[in-house]
Amino acid sequence: MAHDHSEIGHSHSHDNQWKAYLPVIGSFLLLILGIGFEQTEMGFFKYPVDLIWYIVAYLLVGLKVNYQALKEIRNGNIFSEFFLMSIATIGAFFIGEYSEGVAVMLFYAVGELFQDAAVQRAQRSIKALLDIRPDTVTVIRNGEPVVVNPSEVTIGEIIQMKPGEKVALDGELISETASFNTAALTGESKPDTKIKGEAVLAGMINLQTLIDVKVTALFRDSKLSRILEMVQEATARKSKTQLFISRFAKIYTPIVVFLAIAIVSLPYLFVENYVFSDWLYRGLVFLVISCPCALVISIPLGYFGGIGLASRNGILFKGSNYLDVMTKTDVVVMDKTGTLTKGIFEVQEVVSVIDQKELLLLTAALESKSTHPIANAIVRYSGGSYKNAAVSEVEEIAGHGLEGIVEGRKVLAGNLKLLKKYNVTYDKAIEARIETIVVVAIDEVYAGYFVIADELKEDAKEAISSLHALNVQTVMLSGDKQSIVDKVAKELGIDTAFGNLLPENKVEKVQELKNQGKTIVFVGDGVNDAPVVALADAGMAMGGLGSDATIETADVVIQNDQPGKIPASIKIGKVTRRIVMQNISLAFGVKVFVLILGAGGLATLWEAVFADVGVALLAILNAVRIQRMKI
Repeated sequence: MAHDHSEIGHSHSHDNQWKAYLPVIGSFLLLILGIGFEQTEMGFFKYPVDLIWYIVAYLLVGLKVNYQALKEIRNGNIFSEFFLMSIATIGAFFIGEYSEGVAVMLFYAVGELFQDAAVQRAQRSIKALLDIRPDTVTVIRNGEPVVVNPSEVTIGEIIQMKPGEKVALDGELISETASFNTAALTGESKPDTKIKGEAVLAGMINLQTLIDVKVTALFRDSKLSRILEMVQEATARKSKTQLFISRFAKIYTPIVVFLAIAIVSLPYLFVENYVFSDWLYRGLVFLVISCPCALVISIPLGYFGGIGLASRNGILFKGSNYLDVMTKTDVVVMDKTGTLTKGIFEVQEVVSVIDQKELLLLTAALESKSTHPIANAIVRYSGGSYKNAAVSEVEEIAGHGLEGIVEGRKVLAGNLKLLKKYNVTYDKAIEARIETIVVVAIDEVYAGYFVIADELKEDAKEAISSLHALNVQTVMLSGDKQSIVDKVAKELGIDTAFGNLLPENKVEKVQELKNQGKTIVFVGDGVNDAPVVALADAGMAMGGLGSDATIETADVVIQNDQPGKIPASIKIGKVTRRIVMQNISLAFGVKVFVLILGAGGLATLWEAVFADVGVALLAILNAVRIQRMKI
């Protein structure tokens, strides 16, 4: 029962939208005048003038619908809503109820225009992101600034942004420092300051000075372009409710047509003074009422509104089916680093058995080959002293750390499990330390350790409280030591926390919860958590703008790293579900009531129009309400 929007005028641009109203206005004026002539018994307004008058009024709004009905029949879909509207209105003409036939089609056309406006509004809300992709960019070529289309810029070129200009492509800041407005990407209004070497993303707005950025991704590969693609695909991915309604309409419509035929024909066998035109009228009323427009239109629109509301709040759903998952969530399982903590580690202390400079140089040289936040902390702390060191044969041992050859010496850097694996003896007093530590062995001899600390995100505690208020259980999984994990869990009020986990242990923990029949949302950084994301009912990624893999693996992407968006996404799911259910109840309730009246001859085509188009309009207005809500 999907609308072919292109045929019924759902795809016209905003500029010529007014043209769609002209046939409706024309038909409405002819209808009102016609009814006026009838009521005042104008002498000229008799057969065939009245018939021709109403046919013109009808064709203005009905021609496209009749054409679409024929097209659907040719494609094998006989019982479409277009068929229902065509047969009911032509039937009205057949029994001499010209004005009612025009009215039914006119109100149907008005309903279509309302739907069109609502869909376009939802699309504008979702695709507001498109407006933040600039059409031009200034690129430095042969020392001169040249203005080109962003798609013509290649990786490695330098682009320049004046204050107030939008960044067109992902890149790395070459200028010493810059301040950006990232509201369009993250929903955050406070400026984000970047320093030389940090990543700058398409869609950010340069706030203060002229800056240079070295391009690191083509226009089509920018995070923003991929997020836009993802949002557009999301509107096509249907929820179970939408799929059910589509299947339901395919079964429901033929049943309704046959019931209408029965209403017209069966009384002939039982009713004494059977008048065909009276019973045909009842059958037509029954057909018009039963058209499932309100359901077919308002349910996808409700989910569309939910996705739009989420995207305005910096949350991207990859499909409306995940909005449904949010409503059933029992447990939110979270990674610690980068999800609840900032993931920005700093070296707090260095304890060294050998010369400290030598320890720092060898460790930083090895860690420079890793992208792990802890490795980055040691590299930053070294101040670049390692840059000339020769590093080879680097191997990452999952859940343990790194090993490699630096300056001809074998270096191990990681947790205590790594040292145990290589049977390196160390000072047992280290085991009592609660903080994160990176222990180092050189040529399989213990050489010292680095104490690293991470900071909790500002809204992490509030996010956990909000989840508890929604009756959602919270679980934290981490590769960190149990002592650190327990400390963070206690501080935030998390229900259960597990430390010392390898990626496969995280999968086991989530599987245990699934075996208990729980609906699970997993929140992580989406890179090394891909197996857990796949296992959970919905995988949510923090900092989707920071990681390519995140956008690919997660079902929901939180754009600004805030844990507070986790309960917000559950609330959005619940709001969407509530409005969709209201629409289903409203549509069914009114239809069943008027169907009974229609079959009993107590409802005219005017009531039928209200039961169909009126309910559709109410449902559309209810669905549009979602986008205005504050979460």
